[in-house]
Amino acid sequence: MLLDYDGTLAPFRIDRFQARPWAGVRELLTCIQNQGRTRLAVVTGRPAAEIPPLLGVEPTPEIWGLHGAERLYADGRREFEDLSPATRFALETLLAQLRSNSAGGLIEVKPNAVVMHWRGVAPARAKVIENRTRALFEPLAQTNGLNLLEFEAGVELRVGRDKGGAVTAILEENAGADSPPVPHPTAYLGDDLTDESAFRAVKGHGLGVLVRRQSRPSNADVWLRPPEELRDFLKRWFHACAHLQSNLYDPLLHSR
Repeated sequence: MLLDYDGTLAPFRIDRFQARPWAGVRELLTCIQNQGRTRLAVVTGRPAAEIPPLLGVEPTPEIWGLHGAERLYADGRREFEDLSPATRFALETLLAQLRSNSAGGLIEVKPNAVVMHWRGVAPARAKVIENRTRALFEPLAQTNGLNLLEFEAGVELRVGRDKGGAVTAILEENAGADSPPVPHPTAYLGDDLTDESAFRAVKGHGLGVLVRRQSRPSNADVWLRPPEELRDFLKRWFHACAHLQSNLYDPLLHSR
């Protein structure tokens, strides 16, 4: 089970460090994690280290941060896609320009990206912020490995694997762990435009689940409204795994 965080497991907050999971979601994920039948991973645009204290699931699942460019293993090991000197310089130059005039937007700095947010800003001001940001970001896209990543109420100039790449890597690892390969029931749950690459990557291998209050055009297979339908999905997943586990040890099943 592969899960986005903000907007999927937790409601959006202007202060992202106040974004706690929907009521009941932490407890359900903890049950699934401790059941031992599911590989649980969070795939998020945040730096990976921000997720464990917010999520509060023990043992901590693996976290793919920065949209997949960073990987934090459950045992604390960390992998990160390094930036070239040219890419680092381009991002540092861009950051200096934004800090001199952000037009009122919220700047976020990541190890592999510069981000501008305008969530919660009045529409007229948000348009000014967006136009200025695009004027700076778009000429740099497709240079030095940088790509423009759009999301709701913001835009990010970044380098590295995206969420689709993270999902592909996880699917390939699972396939490689079995000889011969065994298909694993898989679901990816996400809400934002940044999750579309993950929905495309999981297609044909599992279920893409759009989790948001209002539907929108998407590559996902199904749509759930949080938090009620999200909790119901997690409960169904838990009970399905429990049923599978009981069948594995059913002597009548093995005698057939």
